[in-house]
Amino acid sequence: MHRFDEEIDEVIWAVFRYALDRIKNQPPLDGPRPAEELWDLVGQSITPEGLGGSEALAAYADHLAPACISADHPRFLSFVPVAPTKAAAVFDLVVGASSLCGSSWLDGSGAVFAENQALRWVADLAGLPDGAGGCFVSGGTMANLSALVTARHAADEARGPGTSRPRWAVVAAESAHSSVASAARVMDVDVLSAPVDVDRRLRGDALQATIDRRPAGTEVFAVVATAGTTNLGTVDAIDEVAAVAAGAGVWLHVDAAYGGAGLAAPSVRQAYAGIERCDSMVVDPHKWLFAPYDCAALVYRDPAPARAAHTQHADYLDPIINRDEWNPSDYAHVLTRRVRGLPFWFSLAVHGTDAYRDAVERTLEVARAATAMVRDAEHLELVDEPTLSVVVFRRLGWSADDYTAWSDRMLADGTALVVPTKVDGETVLRFCIVNPVTTEADIAEILQALC
Repeated sequence: MHRFDEEIDEVIWAVFRYALDRIKNQPPLDGPRPAEELWDLVGQSITPEGLGGSEALAAYADHLAPACISADHPRFLSFVPVAPTKAAAVFDLVVGASSLCGSSWLDGSGAVFAENQALRWVADLAGLPDGAGGCFVSGGTMANLSALVTARHAADEARGPGTSRPRWAVVAAESAHSSVASAARVMDVDVLSAPVDVDRRLRGDALQATIDRRPAGTEVFAVVATAGTTNLGTVDAIDEVAAVAAGAGVWLHVDAAYGGAGLAAPSVRQAYAGIERCDSMVVDPHKWLFAPYDCAALVYRDPAPARAAHTQHADYLDPIINRDEWNPSDYAHVLTRRVRGLPFWFSLAVHGTDAYRDAVERTLEVARAATAMVRDAEHLELVDEPTLSVVVFRRLGWSADDYTAWSDRMLADGTALVVPTKVDGETVLRFCIVNPVTTEADIAEILQALC
């Protein structure tokens, strides 16, 4: 099974041909199938004897892959899509084939060196100092948890031994990503929800009021600002939030998992004023910076508190971690770690950062065109003026059932994936445009189908 022979050679070339075809051609817009149907088509694929390479690949290519939706399709406009460059996608094959572990400098210094250059570019976009650093993790959820664990550890250390422990709390806007509440549950800390203004932004005065009115016996150790909410693309007033956090002496984490890519676009860079004051931030290259799943850049202004919070100790680890070297597993809630930042690094190295700037700007152009089309259509109405590349709108006169039926029909006929969402309890439609291949003509055809 681990030896290279003629049979496995044929399997490898068959897989390469499949991957090459997938990368070269427009992705399909398929959809889910019932488990019963998949059972009828595939049957029992795990057997004592094995299916053999040809039959196993055929089961995937003919039946399993068509039961998945390709998130890089230009009309995949729901959730937050992915649009990896061809260079990033193909280099993911190299990462998988190379059996690299990115936990420590000893394991993979070359890969870690490359990942750190990609992290440095992200840090520079935000205006963080030269000493900033971190690691790549699986996504915003793990990044938010890791950053908040660091923040609490730093707060505990600042209190010193023998000090009575308060009930720790983190403050986040009511529009913050669900992963903040999830992290709080894991950490057994409270979340104090701060109201947003009429533009759905967390402002300094609301944050200060939330801190001041915290329950007795509760102490705030961190504030989470969002740079691009998932549902609406809203960017909190980070400069005001940073000022309040600094005044209160608490950690500022910026969740820019989706929206952080906009830092590369001069046309919207002003929306992020104050982000350079954060203590930590996350940007997911697998969202809007054209990397394959899964790739999230977690960056700290000062990595030392993260290392103190996350370094794992064991007899077999201490000879490695006690060296003065950069071990990515010291900076997040992770030990064994895939070098998931390498495809992102490779694409940056191949294409250059100017190409990334232009690609992000292109998606913003299409989002602005979509906004204008909605505004000009008598049967459509914007819910909010877009900040980034999320456009949310209503179809006048429609009920929730109308939206659902239309969305299902659009996917079934292979036109687009546009899933309804809710804003203030109302069912509406939402475009999230992060794929530079998506065109104004794509948007126009979808909107025409709403007539």
